[in-house]
Amino acid sequence: MTKAALFTPLQDLSAAFTGLVAKVAPSIVSIRSHRSRSSGFVWRPGLIVTSDEALPEEGELAVTLPGGDIVAAQLAGRDATTDVALLRIDRADSEPVLLEASLVTTGALAVAVSAEDGTPTVAVGVVSRASGAWRSLRGGEIAARIELDLRLRRSAEGGLILNATGTAIGMAVFGPRRRVLVIPSATIERVAAKLETDGRIARGYVGLGLQPVSLEGGGESGVMVMSVDPRGPGAVAAVYQGDIIVTWNSEPIRDMHSLLRALGPDSVGQTVTLGLRRAGEAKQISLTIAERPAA
Repeated sequence: MTKAALFTPLQDLSAAFTGLVAKVAPSIVSIRSHRSRSSGFVWRPGLIVTSDEALPEEGELAVTLPGGDIVAAQLAGRDATTDVALLRIDRADSEPVLLEASLVTTGALAVAVSAEDGTPTVAVGVVSRASGAWRSLRGGEIAARIELDLRLRRSAEGGLILNATGTAIGMAVFGPRRRVLVIPSATIERVAAKLETDGRIARGYVGLGLQPVSLEGGGESGVMVMSVDPRGPGAVAAVYQGDIIVTWNSEPIRDMHSLLRALGPDSVGQTVTLGLRRAGEAKQISLTIAERPAA
């Protein structure tokens, strides 16, 4: 086999990567604020999807489009539980990405396409884990658990993840210990559509300030009520400061994360039974979950 023949497969692979990037590059943007740099992509004309965690809590935002044009951006909505944020820009000519719900398998090739100052940046790796739907620590419903084995620069968070066919399967975000996770296309479509119309995702609200505690004897745990919103569901249900909640619908409360997961969008309007310890006495109280007020 000649040297030229040996190089042909590598050249074909290189050309394939170049083609994948060129296809989506017109839709990839970089986002900057006074304190952060991240990436995003055009979801619909004039609307940019990016990582919520990469955005500051307040301050002006600017989007650098492919080619270098810089435009102001306004926050259309954000959902910390799924790490999806939506920005609005005054550019109806922006080219949207086609997101597709695609089967992802462990070991498959993954390409992360992001941007820095209007120029595409790329990282290549593999899917190190692919499993079913899960809930984030903040209670968000994620359509699939997808972890990637690739190195991603900080400014690439919010960029697009492609599979080997060039299909956009989701958005790159950082998990614990900077592990790269994918927010799948199905989750982005669901959340971004709600953010476009409502600006937020409804979350359950019980109106209680809580703190984890360990109970004496038996190794049980629960959460102590440290404060009560006088107009919240907890006050209506006659939950008092100092009460210790030990069960939720008869299930033991192991930590705060389990409570947060129980207060997802579907929880609004549900009635739950709280098992309490009040001055050493066990009580059962019914509480109807309300929608968390807008900040």
